[in-house]
Amino acid sequence: MNGFRSGETLLGDLATGQLTRLCQVAGLSEADTAAYTGVLIESLGASAGRPLALPPPSQTFLSDDHSPVEFSLAFLPGRAPDLRVLVEPGCSRGDDLVENGRAGLQAIHAMADRWGFSTGQLDRLEDLFFPHSPEGPLALWCALELRPGGVPGVKVYLNPSANGADRAAETVREALARLGHRQAFDSLPRADGFPFFALDLGDWDAPRVKVYLKHPGLSPTEAGSLPRMSPAPGRERLEEFFRTAGDLPAADDLPAADDLAADEDADRLTGRPALTCHSFTETATGLPSGYTLHVPVRDYVRHDGEARERAVAVLRSHDMDSTALDRALAAVSPRPLGDGVGLIAYLALVHERGRPQRVTVYVSSEAYRTRPPRETVPTRDRVRARL
Repeated sequence: MNGFRSGETLLGDLATGQLTRLCQVAGLSEADTAAYTGVLIESLGASAGRPLALPPPSQTFLSDDHSPVEFSLAFLPGRAPDLRVLVEPGCSRGDDLVENGRAGLQAIHAMADRWGFSTGQLDRLEDLFFPHSPEGPLALWCALELRPGGVPGVKVYLNPSANGADRAAETVREALARLGHRQAFDSLPRADGFPFFALDLGDWDAPRVKVYLKHPGLSPTEAGSLPRMSPAPGRERLEEFFRTAGDLPAADDLPAADDLAADEDADRLTGRPALTCHSFTETATGLPSGYTLHVPVRDYVRHDGEARERAVAVLRSHDMDSTALDRALAAVSPRPLGDGVGLIAYLALVHERGRPQRVTVYVSSEAYRTRPPRETVPTRDRVRARL
């Protein structure tokens, strides 16, 4: 079996086939690949044996087609990309957030037993993120950074709206305080919501606590002003990345000030909002040590051919080799890029104190559905019409 979709393919077969080929792109050994495909099967639980002819096991918003798996590749200059896989380990329990969360916690504790790491930080937050009657779009997601040696870095994503969207800020503040980051919440920029709260568990040089923020209608200038880390990333590079990923015109090509004021959306992402991630590794200053800007490129292209062009432009502007991206896309799906939109979900520019800048490309499994290409991209076409 080649791992691509067919009428009889199981979810686990598709996902492990994709992962196997991606491990080759990332330069992982056969032994590591076998270990990590086994972990993915275990993480999917009973859903791994579910035929793709059936509906998705849950209405997860991890992906647009409700696939409970997403891949990402982190690019750095002069080396193969690092590979990650994001999975909803409770997906086999369906849309019951209580059962979904319980299964997710069981999966994380099983990983902790297997690889010998502590779940102490997660345990301290359990009552906050796993209440008796949870709300919101998810219970728990798990990301695995697939390292040589067969032992991954483990990241857990939690839902700040578990106690209600109106209490998300309160939940994030309390979670940060319980983990020793009592000043951290006040350093965050203004935003329109808190989609995720994340933790690094296990073997990390500097384990992070991460807060994700949602920014509808964000402009390049605003994107460059949001970092609170010190030293701060260069604003020009952030704005350049944002314009390229969102296909917004260069600053010199914008309409005159009067025309721009008449159309406030001309220099903004008006569809699915951009996200920022602010990561904390020390408690003394209350300031983040990392900043990531995520652009949902799939909402601002007609098809994945255009998304691939944006990704290549970003990689080349940061002196990164784009050939691995083409190999990765082919590893996940054999379809022509122009035949759908969403295979490339997000582009992200990552800054962490003391580490080189990296670009991350998020790739959808598309286990259940390929979204058809668009005829138009409203934001871009409106801007172009004014130039």
